[in-house]
Amino acid sequence: MVTEVECHVLHGKIIEEDNNPLNQPVKNRHQMDVFQQLIATIENVKSIGEYRKTQRKECQSLVRKLNLLLPFLEEIRDLQTPIPETALECLCKLKIAFHSAKKLLNTCHCGSKIYLALDTEAIMGRFHSVYTKISEALDGMPYEEPGISDEEKEQVELLRTQIRRAKNRMDTQDMEFTMDLMVALSTENDRNADIASVERLANKLGLHTVEELKAETIAVKKLVNERKGHNAEDTQQIIDLLNKFKKFAGVAETGIIDDRDRTKTREKCASLAIPHEFLCPITLEIMTDPVIVATGQTYERESIQQWLDSSHQTCPKSGQVLAHLSLAPNFALRNLIQQWCAKNNFQLPTKEAPANPKNPAAENDGEILTLVRNLSSSQLDVQRNAAKKIRMLSKESPENRITIASNGGIQPLVRLLSYPDSRIQEHAVTAILNLSIDESNKKLISKEKPIPAIIEILQNGNIGAKENSAAALFSLSMLDENKATIGALNGIPPLVLLLKNGTIRGKKDAVTALFNLCLNHSNKSRAIEAGIVTQLLTLLEDRNLDLIDEILSIILLLASNQEGRQEIGQLSFIETLVNFIREGNPKNKECATAVLLELGTNNSNLILAALQYGVYEHLDEVTKSGTDRGKRKANSVLQLMSKAEQIP
Repeated sequence: MVTEVECHVLHGKIIEEDNNPLNQPVKNRHQMDVFQQLIATIENVKSIGEYRKTQRKECQSLVRKLNLLLPFLEEIRDLQTPIPETALECLCKLKIAFHSAKKLLNTCHCGSKIYLALDTEAIMGRFHSVYTKISEALDGMPYEEPGISDEEKEQVELLRTQIRRAKNRMDTQDMEFTMDLMVALSTENDRNADIASVERLANKLGLHTVEELKAETIAVKKLVNERKGHNAEDTQQIIDLLNKFKKFAGVAETGIIDDRDRTKTREKCASLAIPHEFLCPITLEIMTDPVIVATGQTYERESIQQWLDSSHQTCPKSGQVLAHLSLAPNFALRNLIQQWCAKNNFQLPTKEAPANPKNPAAENDGEILTLVRNLSSSQLDVQRNAAKKIRMLSKESPENRITIASNGGIQPLVRLLSYPDSRIQEHAVTAILNLSIDESNKKLISKEKPIPAIIEILQNGNIGAKENSAAALFSLSMLDENKATIGALNGIPPLVLLLKNGTIRGKKDAVTALFNLCLNHSNKSRAIEAGIVTQLLTLLEDRNLDLIDEILSIILLLASNQEGRQEIGQLSFIETLVNFIREGNPKNKECATAVLLELGTNNSNLILAALQYGVYEHLDEVTKSGTDRGKRKANSVLQLMSKAEQIP
């Protein structure tokens, strides 16, 4: 097989075949190989299958664009005459671009979902690179020489136009999804709002069932092995988020790079293949205490017990409802595992003896039905106790949230939002927040029109109630119609007030809620009128909050509004942006550069001001070592600066 680097050596050689009666020059074998490889790559990527949700549209768009080139390539291949050197050089470049495209599409097909979500800008940068390579290859193609038909020329021109548009779209991002990631990565596991963010993100990524989490664990382990210790901080973020998803799904967390005993065992026995039947279907680790459930499937005791303790009553592997929840030791399999370990000098990981907690699933259903009835009790203490317990149960598991809603719990909880008792209000609004994690519940809650009462609690409730009201508005505003409703019902001013006077936790809840609401165009003006800009600029100076990226993301939204630009575009703020571009972490620099670009595009004086604060050398550094999106934004700002300096 001729390699790509040899194209320049062979592309001029033409052979004459014995079966060519007119003795006309024809394509040589290398030229035909190039065509076959290009066409085979297109056919291969068409059959890859489903892509991860975060990049699905871009992947499908790329495949469609590659497929548009298929008739063009087949037409050139079928021409009787050889192609010129310049055309073959372009095809060799196209082959390299196709290889990059295939590799990228495979990553988006079977790579870690969490990695693809966290590093979405890097992935989009790879799409940008692929389009650039394809564009450069097509730009140099001598369309007249090979004798290509007018129809195929038009098709290629259409493709080149689409690629230019696609490259321009690379700078956009799903800001709502980005904010969800920010919240999930900075969560405190015991908070109701944190549970909402993490579980909502798990649903968006498709990481809430045992099978999905098992496949993701394999993908993350593969990523860890490929990185070989590089990007350790990013890798740990991926593992932490995976373990959060597992926790909320009731699946045992597994050490991937932090479990030293298992790591040493794997290193020592790297070439040793553990029999598949010795691995727990949930954790994919070798079992030390295998037990049998009612369906006959075997699991590691610790992992299946955690599954059952999370109110599941099904077999994780088969999905069948368990006839009973008893666990029977699988002595035969345990003996086989021990014999295999002794024979292969394999050290089983040591574990503490597990506790034997009862599974609360069976009694929960009956308890929930009673509690829902008690929400409408005429006795204050009964109501308060019922609201408190439903708040706690709705926090525990997805099953409880569904059960509470299916037993009619939403309507009485919404009624209690207006009850003249601060503790009942806090319990009710927090329960509403917890229930809203489930997408179907979110819609059921919205039908009961709870937003006016939640806004009232946000204005006048106790501290805990205000914080959870802000988080509830954030959760409900995931539905676009609720964004407009919250704004129209004057829900933005109390959120801005919480930015000013709230606790650290309250300010964080207010920031996430306001970000989501400002995705609605009308709400931008409402937020500006409520004084959000002043509060955001003040919060940027508070390093205890650790919300720089989130605040800059809101400011970027507001900067698309003329009134917002006027308030934001102060010289002192430009200096602040320059400081972040100089001293911030890569994400800080990216966000600050994006804001500077938005402001400078509409006001060249702000670009000149940034130059006076010494931003040029720091932007130049971002173009070399920043995030992919940061590099593109920095290059765009530098171009603006070049134009601004030329203005007399």
